[in-house]
Amino acid sequence: MKKTLLLIDGSSYLYRAFHALPDLRSAAGEPTGAIYGVLSMLRRLLADYKPEYAGCVFDAKGRTFRDDLYPEYKAHRPPMPDELGQQIAPLMEAIRALGLPILQIEGVEADDVIGTLARQAESAGICTVVSTGDKDLAQLVSAEVTLVNTMTNERLDPAGVEAKFGVPPSRIRDYLALVGDAVDNVPGVDKVGPKTAVKWLQQYGSLDGVVGHAAEIKGMVGDNLRRALDWLPQAKTLVTVKCDVALPLAPEDLALQPRDEAKLAELFANFGFRSWSKGDAAAAGGTAERAGRKIDAKRESNRKRREDAKALARDDLTDSRARRKDPSP
Repeated sequence: MKKTLLLIDGSSYLYRAFHALPDLRSAAGEPTGAIYGVLSMLRRLLADYKPEYAGCVFDAKGRTFRDDLYPEYKAHRPPMPDELGQQIAPLMEAIRALGLPILQIEGVEADDVIGTLARQAESAGICTVVSTGDKDLAQLVSAEVTLVNTMTNERLDPAGVEAKFGVPPSRIRDYLALVGDAVDNVPGVDKVGPKTAVKWLQQYGSLDGVVGHAAEIKGMVGDNLRRALDWLPQAKTLVTVKCDVALPLAPEDLALQPRDEAKLAELFANFGFRSWSKGDAAAAGGTAERAGRKIDAKRESNRKRREDAKALARDDLTDSRARRKDPSP
């Protein structure tokens, strides 16, 4: 049986846990919500996949090569909230005590480190599970690389990627270049959404094929495509996960380390995680599940509110059109 490498997109989970969970505090009044959410997910992942190798990857401070290519890259993002920043150091201390190596590589993003390790593991005959909520990483999926999202219980293999996005993993970069990535402030083709992008890629095979047939595409979207032709190569570069980063270690160097139980007990007590500090494995597993359910419930609630708002807007538009057709009181 092949060994498993578990790669966790720590930066993705850090922000998601901070915004999804309530404002938890330790007895000393220090914020612990993000710590609680991330550690819950890590414990759940370790229990579910029992990997031989693992790493928790975070973005390093400072600029990356993408900032040099496109100064507006992620420029719209606000600075990290102070209450989140305060949780990073104790969170990393807890992650190390769990036996998980932490990786931060300057000049690139966590995605690029994950991509490089996943491809190295693939070459070494190691199966990789990437835990993330980032759609960009769907481009890494293969027979040996699977994406999981603990917040939605989603698991994507190659067929799953195509079912979700309408294109296979090998075309995710082309897809993202066309639709853009609002999260990272990468523009795509104006007015081109997922349906149009998928239609073009299915018809012309690739982004290069779409560009090669741009003159044939009619209407406003065709005009917008032709205006974006010079930008599209840059967009594709920005959304491409770099898989050849020079790393100081290999997947085989990421063996799980023994848990530091004394340090964990101390940290959990300081955080106020009572069931964890008692060393009750069953309670800890249940707490991790409850944390996942809380995040899932909040995401579902937000999704429902968005759908209700859209439905209300459609009803208002229908009423408005009806009044224009029938002006009688």
